Amino acid sequence: MNPILLVGLMSYFAFSNSAAVPTTDPITSGSQESTKVAILEAPAQKDLPRYTVHATAYNAVPAQTDGNPMITASGAYSNPEVVAARSRDLAAELPFGTVIALERTGGDSSTCGFGKVEHLIGYRVIADTMHARMTNKIDVLLDQHDTVALNGKEYNPGIVFGVCDEVTIRVVGKVDIKDIPSTQAELQELFAGNQLALR
Repeated sequence: MNPILLVGLMSYFAFSNSAAVPTTDPITSGSQESTKVAILEAPAQKDLPRYTVHATAYNAVPAQTDGNPMITASGAYSNPEVVAARSRDLAAELPFGTVIALERTGGDSSTCGFGKVEHLIGYRVIADTMHARMTNKIDVLLDQHDTVALNGKEYNPGIVFGVCDEVTIRVVGKVDIKDIPSTQAELQELFAGNQLALR
């Protein structure tokens, strides 16, 4: 049987229970080297798991994490280009290594600047967890050295992001937590079939 078809069928049955259960498939990129990446294939975009959550952003600094801000709860490096955290109540649906896309159809508000920082979000790998008091929430790691213009001034993108309600997260795949791609370009290449338009 065709290996791609087999992966797709196995993932289809995994999705039928609405739990994100990965299958593993080695992917080779034109060279002799191969990267093991677990990809969740689905027969159609509408069948991919989606969740509506609150979303915020954070920086890898002790005041917003813990005494070792450069290491996430999963043990992965705190890479502000690709990492996100999730609240502990979402651990079953979004285990470490889950790759998500964040989408918001509503406009920005006085408390939510999602549209102003959307170009910095892209795909995100769940590699960190939030304090136990948080529920139904995604926290996007952003670079504390970046700035975003707002009303003629430059601000930390986490501040501009603010607190956003009604954010849809779409599961697009899974990667090995020990081998997280380090750039948005790499994530885009792996999951390009899931149609995230990076702006």
